[in-house]
Amino acid sequence: MKEKGDKIDFEKLDTVDYQKHYSEKGFWNKVKSVARRGGDKVLYYAYMLYYVMLSKEVPIKKKAVICGALGYFILPSDMIPDFIVGLGFTDDLAVLTLAYKAIESSITPKIKSLAEERLGKSGNRTLK
Repeated sequence: MKEKGDKIDFEKLDTVDYQKHYSEKGFWNKVKSVARRGGDKVLYYAYMLYYVMLSKEVPIKKKAVICGALGYFILPSDMIPDFIVGLGFTDDLAVLTLAYKAIESSITPKIKSLAEERLGKSGNRTLK
């Protein structure tokens, strides 16, 4: 168990345990929650991963990484609870960013465009 002051090593976080928490409905419910709190960067990475996961060209191993990261994102009781103002989504962002870096080579211009378009529809500004 983590003690107060212990650092979380996100590089060693095993997202396989979180894959079971992923669902389409859970993803969109979480997105609505994050959008209301103005989490542009979190949403951008979540959308990007979501659209890569839908691509038929992406290998199953990469999809498993994405599924684990999005499962972590959906889970309300993660390392830093989402309700903590200013900190609640930092762990989610770290996990989504690591997954993004792992699958970055699978991001096509079309996927990037879909994520940016969806970010705009969420009422959030695009990230450039």
